[in-house]
Amino acid sequence: MEIFGFEIKRKDAEELAPSFVAPINDDGAQVLEVGQGGYAIGGGMAQGTFVDMEGGIKSEQDLILRYRTMSLIPEVDMAIDDIVQEAISSNDLDAQVGINLDATKLSDSIKSKVRDEFSEVLRLLRFNQTSSEIFRKWYVDGRMYFHLLVDPKSPKKGIVGLRMIDPLQMKKVREVSKKKDKNGVEIVDKVKEFYTYNQSGFEKNQSYGGQGGQTLMISPDAVVYTTSGMMDANRRNIIGYMHKGLKAANQLRMMEDALVIYRISRAPERRIFYIDVGNLPKAKAEQYLADTMTRYKNKLVYNADTGEVRDDRKHMSMLEDFWLPRREGGRGTEITTLPGGQNLGEIEDIIYFQRKLFRSLNVPISRLETESGFSLGRTTEISRDEVKFSRFVDRLRMKFSSMFMDILRTQLALKGIMPIEEWELEKENIRFDYQKDSHFVEMKDAEILRERVTSLRELDEFVGKYYSQQWIRKNVLRQSEEEIEMIDGQIEDEKNNEDGEGEDSFDM
Repeated sequence: MEIFGFEIKRKDAEELAPSFVAPINDDGAQVLEVGQGGYAIGGGMAQGTFVDMEGGIKSEQDLILRYRTMSLIPEVDMAIDDIVQEAISSNDLDAQVGINLDATKLSDSIKSKVRDEFSEVLRLLRFNQTSSEIFRKWYVDGRMYFHLLVDPKSPKKGIVGLRMIDPLQMKKVREVSKKKDKNGVEIVDKVKEFYTYNQSGFEKNQSYGGQGGQTLMISPDAVVYTTSGMMDANRRNIIGYMHKGLKAANQLRMMEDALVIYRISRAPERRIFYIDVGNLPKAKAEQYLADTMTRYKNKLVYNADTGEVRDDRKHMSMLEDFWLPRREGGRGTEITTLPGGQNLGEIEDIIYFQRKLFRSLNVPISRLETESGFSLGRTTEISRDEVKFSRFVDRLRMKFSSMFMDILRTQLALKGIMPIEEWELEKENIRFDYQKDSHFVEMKDAEILRERVTSLRELDEFVGKYYSQQWIRKNVLRQSEEEIEMIDGQIEDEKNNEDGEGEDSFDM
């Protein structure tokens, strides 16, 4: 099979250093060991990925489907909406996410080009329109694939399109070739990574080139692969952020079903008829009981289609009446009432598992209680759960940003703006700034700004003597280079406007 796509290579110093351990990344790629003869060890490419986790999940595809089913539970859907709304915020004025290059050593011209290409990446993703959907799919599935579309005749145009791939149809494979050194120790000779795509998906015990549709091998540079970064106990398979909530969601659903069944079965009050049959034989006693049931039974039936109420004497409802014979010497015929369930309003068990589900998804419990309001006070008055939730969302954003990093890396390399070697040196200094509209973040930013302005007043007499204005703006006011340039331009424009207004008034 041919490699479908393109490949951007760079020299790797690690390839020259021998090792007996294959490189391991937290990407959940299936590792295939290839011997000196070129054959796969341990079953070859027919090996499948099996995960035995909560609920009898046997494969990565089963796990993803379980996450998607779980996301349809109302409580889980509400928790996911809270997470997505906190992570991806938008308004009509600013972009939802921006790139921060202040910590890089790039020239101003390169920084400007990188910002322009990042804007192009957002346009290709249609991020301003579909950002919430993209983030939600990544959060629920725990992984996300994009195919980078490049014109093979003119690759310098860069990426011309991005296509999302269903994780059920894609797998990442890491092929490790080993050889023996002069001491007979097996060492890693070559590591080859690629993606396999099958439109019909990958079932268990199905080989990559087996039945179920055509399987394609795709170059790693033609695909952007973003994961949650969370691994199972064996450190072999990727799991999603929702994995901790699988058990709690199943327990909540089971308790709700049990409560509904109990309420339906115990809701009506049932009558118990004790019929005196005297000394009649068993057969005649049963006949007498049946005749009595038919004679005195009165069941009203409401027809919802016509709005009519009619008598239905044809069937006996065991949820309403019990008819029991009583021999001679008893208390005679008697009618009593069996009360319905007395604790139908107790739902403490349901509330317990709802709270447990929210905790497993790292969402504050207060957001589950709709009647509780949000107090707009100082940040010291914000609950500890809200602070933890804000930090959890920041971690999600950081992991999600690896998608932007991978797409931007390929775009800059194809257009010749930045070689791969330089990108690898600078990528750790690149940051992405997301919009934040959380009440806690707004109050925190307002308090931080007040503290910075107070410090600025106290240091005003030392500016020009011990501190420069540039140092004050970067270290006290924490302004980035882009913000400094923008603010200086705005100040200059305001001065020009004031001068122009003054000249007009003087001429008058």
